[in-house]
Amino acid sequence: MNWLILVIAGLFEVAFASCLGKAKETSGTEMYLWYAGFLITMTISMVLLIKATQTLPIGTAYAVWTGIGAVGTALMGIIFFKDPVSFWRVFFIVTLIGSVVGLKAVSSSH
Repeated sequence: MNWLILVIAGLFEVAFASCLGKAKETSGTEMYLWYAGFLITMTISMVLLIKATQTLPIGTAYAVWTGIGAVGTALMGIIFFKDPVSFWRVFFIVTLIGSVVGLKAVSSSH
């Protein structure tokens, strides 16, 4: 169950990074709403990460959380923010995914 909580925490990390990207593109009231979304999603992400680390090793949980956030944010950047796409960028995104899966596979029976 805590692995699922950790994945959801990572997805909220992607959400808070995406809110920052949207805030940068807007102004006025809309910008402040994106910053509010950032604060809300960041808080949810941190609370879920704390919950997951109650039974998962902190090093593994943090690495998986940041890995999900890094991959998800890179993909969101490519899809929604027109970040550049290159062979090496995609290659390293795939290696990050492999690393997250590998950490889950080699972690203890938690």
